[in-house]
Amino acid sequence: MTSRKAALVTGAATGIGRSAVLALARAGYDVAVNYSSSEAAARETASQAEKLGAKTLVIKCDVADERGVRAMLESVKKAFGRLDVLINNAGTTASWKPRDLETLSLEEWDRVFAVNVRGLFQVTRAAVPMLKEAKGCVVNTASIVGLRPGPQPLPYAASKAAVVNLTKTLAWNLGPEIRVNAVAPGWMEGDWMKRMLKDKYDELMAKRAKSTPLKRVVTADDVAETMMSLIASNRFVTGEVIVIDGGFTAST
Repeated sequence: MTSRKAALVTGAATGIGRSAVLALARAGYDVAVNYSSSEAAARETASQAEKLGAKTLVIKCDVADERGVRAMLESVKKAFGRLDVLINNAGTTASWKPRDLETLSLEEWDRVFAVNVRGLFQVTRAAVPMLKEAKGCVVNTASIVGLRPGPQPLPYAASKAAVVNLTKTLAWNLGPEIRVNAVAPGWMEGDWMKRMLKDKYDELMAKRAKSTPLKRVVTADDVAETMMSLIASNRFVTGEVIVIDGGFTAST
């Protein structure tokens, strides 16, 4: 293996994934930047990581596609020769009218689970040989709605609850060589919540910030910072889910 460490971030073009790529680059990692549809954003993220000194690999892959996933990990191995960190951040959601179950499309339900749950498993499984060799770690992106009710669509919330369980069961199955943890962000500023809250975004986010002990909502950089702590500092922590919400759930 080369001496320089390497990471793969799925769903890395924007948001949490982008912040994670840049945090890894700052920490001295080379990074594979996975995306499914946002090529321009993914290449911009990679460009910013390269300015920080990282070697990057931009890979288009739908994590729900097993064949594509296997090919992606082979590309990572060819480019870097190793894999020390996997961040499973790729995710999608469904559209619905809150509290109206009939507005949920079962096709969308299946797609959410294919990406958020099966995709996470497929990428992790394909990464295991390299992660074992490097005694590496996995960090999964869960969500606060995987732990308690929230306004997110039911398949998204249920899929994130599955991510919480997978984090714990994968930690049991992959130890002692590989640590597996997750982060569960609360309400996070940015495009994802704008799509969820629509014209009420500013009002509801301000209300949430006011009700939060730290008096603001979560940012993508907050999440990446916690991910890096789990990667670099918490060497005896596995199977844990870290809530990142400024203390909101602890005080309500």
